[in-house]
Amino acid sequence: MTALAASPLDPPDDGCAELLDLAARVAREAAPSEQVEAFVGRSSYTTVRVHGAEVESFTAATTAGIGVRVVRDHRQGFAWAGSLDPDVVSDALAEARDNAAFAEPDEWVGLAEPDGVAPVPFDAFDPSVAALAAERKIDLALELERMVRAGDPRVTGVRVASFSDSSGRFAVATSTGVAGTSRGAWCSMGVLALAADGDETYTGHGTTVGFRPDELDLQEAADDAVRRATRLFGARPVPSQRLAVVLEPRLAASVVGLLGGTLTGDRVLKGRSPFADRLGDTIASPLLTLVDDPTDHRSYGADTYDGEGLACRRNVLVADGDLQGFLYDSATGRRAGRRSTGSAVRGISSTPSVGCQALAVAPGTGTHDDLVAGLDRGLYVQSMTGWHSGVNAVSGDVSVGVEGLMIRDGQLAEPVREVTIASTLQRMLLDITAVGADVEWLPGGTGCPTLVVGDLSLSGA
Repeated sequence: MTALAASPLDPPDDGCAELLDLAARVAREAAPSEQVEAFVGRSSYTTVRVHGAEVESFTAATTAGIGVRVVRDHRQGFAWAGSLDPDVVSDALAEARDNAAFAEPDEWVGLAEPDGVAPVPFDAFDPSVAALAAERKIDLALELERMVRAGDPRVTGVRVASFSDSSGRFAVATSTGVAGTSRGAWCSMGVLALAADGDETYTGHGTTVGFRPDELDLQEAADDAVRRATRLFGARPVPSQRLAVVLEPRLAASVVGLLGGTLTGDRVLKGRSPFADRLGDTIASPLLTLVDDPTDHRSYGADTYDGEGLACRRNVLVADGDLQGFLYDSATGRRAGRRSTGSAVRGISSTPSVGCQALAVAPGTGTHDDLVAGLDRGLYVQSMTGWHSGVNAVSGDVSVGVEGLMIRDGQLAEPVREVTIASTLQRMLLDITAVGADVEWLPGGTGCPTLVVGDLSLSGA
């Protein structure tokens, strides 16, 4: 058994040290020729939903648990428990050992090994998130609903206004010498406005997110919801055509997320990525640079360690349009003959898998308005429907319903709905003609600016 190393960073004195001590004690239980990993976490969250000036629901919970992996003779066993009671923890270790005995052998299975990459210190835990009183959370949600109702006489109601927060800590330790802790907290609010134009009802969604409650901007969320609900009045289909499409940051993030998902080691190794054999090739416009960077502390997905306890790091996926690399955890890295990129993601009740953590597009030039002004004819997309059903991540085919506003002579013009845009991810990336400077950091951790795709097929009337 390899001696367990200490965490490269001193864990915050807030319960993280306690969790790391527990994880380390479990890892030290490894028998000869056996690897043991313990992933321990404690978290709390609140969700408030209001409707019609009344509380529709209030949910608050605190959870704690442990996930244990045991690897022996290239066989992996896993068990988890929703308690940190010593007897429960011992039972989870015993169950993981039993499960390993019955598992199929896999030559690539194994725990992470120390790789010498130094962690980038980061602490996004602000105690004001957990300290905010329940009554204040309710008041904020009610205030957001009031602001939307008062924002425009055409607003007929609010489907829901919500407040959410989450605070968590985790620690991971292995018998191979890996150890680390992390903690984080965030809060967000969202609202869905309803507006009527004759017999037609339109909706608009507004959000605000922050690492602390005082970073929430209720006015911005309310104004956004009202604007989106009212500016599509009279929207109709337009004739089928080919044109440029403007994707605001939150929609551009969907395209970026689709790309990032195709650049993970498991997808590549299974031949389920359209870019599996394209390393070094030009796969996008030279305007596009994409990184997965959990060390960028502006991201809500920023972290110090990945799900296997390795230091998070900046991974360049696409640089000036050229494919630079893929993301790996320990298992997919071994199979591919590569090192882990510190990209393991997981929860208490699951084993690690490779995934994107904090995708970000490098900013270009110009505001959203500048990019619109630069088009003679195009479509500004406000929302997309059918993204999950209309996208094939293996082939890259994209066909989704959209609504938005036509662009004529650099100005937003008539509203459009009940139309579909179609292309492939590969073609869309190559057809990017502009990248804005207006990077927006979204709740999922992605940082994305406005993107202009210069040539898409629009199917309408």
